Amino acid sequence: MFSKIKIADILVDSIPFIQEFRDRVIVIKYGGSAQQNLDLRDKFARDIILLYMLGIKPIIIHGGGPKITQMLQQFNVDNKFIDGVRVTSKEAMKIVEMVLSGYINRELTFFFNYHGVKAIGVSGKDSMLFKAKPKNFELFGYTGEITEVNISILQKLLDDGFVPIIAPIAAGDSIDHPGFNINADSVACEIAKAINAHKVIFLTDIKGVLDANGELISTITPSDAKKYKNDGVITGGMIPKIDACVSCINSGVKKVHIIDGRILHSILLELFTINGIGTQIIPE
Repeated sequence: MFSKIKIADILVDSIPFIQEFRDRVIVIKYGGSAQQNLDLRDKFARDIILLYMLGIKPIIIHGGGPKITQMLQQFNVDNKFIDGVRVTSKEAMKIVEMVLSGYINRELTFFFNYHGVKAIGVSGKDSMLFKAKPKNFELFGYTGEITEVNISILQKLLDDGFVPIIAPIAAGDSIDHPGFNINADSVACEIAKAINAHKVIFLTDIKGVLDANGELISTITPSDAKKYKNDGVITGGMIPKIDACVSCINSGVKKVHIIDGRILHSILLELFTINGIGTQIIPE
């Protein structure tokens, strides 16, 4: 009986959060074990159904780094990173798009539809959803940065009741351009800024932002993030993620969350409980 009462208390405590988020757009960067583990993927799909039924409008951007690395190695194509950012040659770009748009996006879209989510899979090339420019062509090749987001397409999908599942591939500036490989964290941030999302959530394979002792930091501001980078607390692949978070906050997104996607129902725990489970990035 006690456990049933506790469940009821949790449901009642979630009411203010449900009221706050109803009709709001929440952008979710979906990656790591949550994307690769079948059981976690199943639970994530059910969580998205719940968000949808509560009147929340999710937009999902997926990554695919491990699969890209595997395929690059299989085809003997260079697989190099600089400061956590993948270097994308013209040859690698073909494989990146094949993996992200041709394999992962199709698979995820089918999976979500199978579980009752009215999902549609797209990339930045579809209806010119977003355009890009080179991040630094000499260093990173066809790794790009978004320059423009066509929010009218996204808004129409949301208004029609679809959950967009987005592959982080952008169109170039000419018909023969191979396109750009965009960091999925950056895509989530740029879409959130363009569509004025209420929140951005990054699912990762760690608890959140960790201090020098490996302990979770529950809340940080942009100035905290700068200090942690300078002190070497934030390094490697966490750098572009934190940079994307800070960019979101500086552009008006209310909160950004980094949470552990390996925890079942991690999104629900972060959104609908007082303490949450990860790191939240908030304005100064």
